[in-house]
Amino acid sequence: MFLFLSKLLPLFIYPLGLACLLLLIALLVAWKYPQRVAIPIGAALLILLLASNGWVDKFVIKSLEWEHIPQSELPTAEAIVILGGAVRATGTPRPFVEVNEAGDRVIYGAKLYREGKAPLIIASGGRINWRGGGNQAESTDMATLLELFGVPKTAIIEDPTSLNTRENAVNVQKILQERQIKQVLLVTSAMHMKRSILIFRHLGMDVIPAPTDFLFSAQDLQEPISSWEAVILNILPDSDRLQDLTRALKEYVGILIYRLRGWL
Repeated sequence: MFLFLSKLLPLFIYPLGLACLLLLIALLVAWKYPQRVAIPIGAALLILLLASNGWVDKFVIKSLEWEHIPQSELPTAEAIVILGGAVRATGTPRPFVEVNEAGDRVIYGAKLYREGKAPLIIASGGRINWRGGGNQAESTDMATLLELFGVPKTAIIEDPTSLNTRENAVNVQKILQERQIKQVLLVTSAMHMKRSILIFRHLGMDVIPAPTDFLFSAQDLQEPISSWEAVILNILPDSDRLQDLTRALKEYVGILIYRLRGWL
C-alpha cells in the first residue's frame, strides 16, 4: 500500500497534477462565484508555464545532476551496483528487452566492468505488476543486456525483488554482507544519484557515485542565452521540459518522504 500511495499522492503536487486540480477547482468555483474563476485558472496557467520554462527546468535538474560528478577517474571497487528503472520488458510487439531513457545505467555499468573497475555487477530491480509489468524481474532483463555487452553471466548477481530505491539499498546490503564486499561503485541516473547515495550511506555502505544518464551537459546549460532564437524557445512551454522537471521534483519529494520515514 505504501508503494501505491507513494506513486499516487504526490501526483497532486507535481505541475501537471496541480494544474489539473486547480482547473477542477475553477469548475466548482464557476457555479457560485464566477467572478473568481480566473484565480485558479491563472494559477494553473502560471504553474504550467514555469514548469515548462527552459531556465527553471535546467536550474532544478542541475541541482540534482551535478552534485555527485566525479572529480577524477573512478577508482576500482569490489562490485558495481546498477539500480533498476532502465529497461522495458519483452512483450508484443517488442522482440527483445528494450532500454528507456535511463538505459544508460546498464550501458555504463557494462563499460565500467569492461574497464576492469570491478569483478562483479549487482543488477538490482524487480517489477511492479501494476506498473509496466513483465514476465520476469527487471534485474533479469538487465542481466540479459549486460551479457550482450560482454559481461559474463558468472560476474552478474541479481536482486529481483526490490521495488523502490529503499528496497534496492536493503537488498544490496544483504548481498554485500553475504559476500563480504566492502566498497562498490553505484551506477544510476545522475538525477537519481542524490537520493540513492543518501539511502545507501545511511545503511552504512561504502559507495562511490558513478552517475550516468545526464540530461544536461555544460553546453546545454549555456544554450538558453546563446542566441535570441534560444531565448524565445526557452520561454515558450515545452512538454519535454515539463516531464523532466516533474522527474526532478519526484526526487526531491522522494528525499522528503524518505527523511520523514527515517530512511535517510
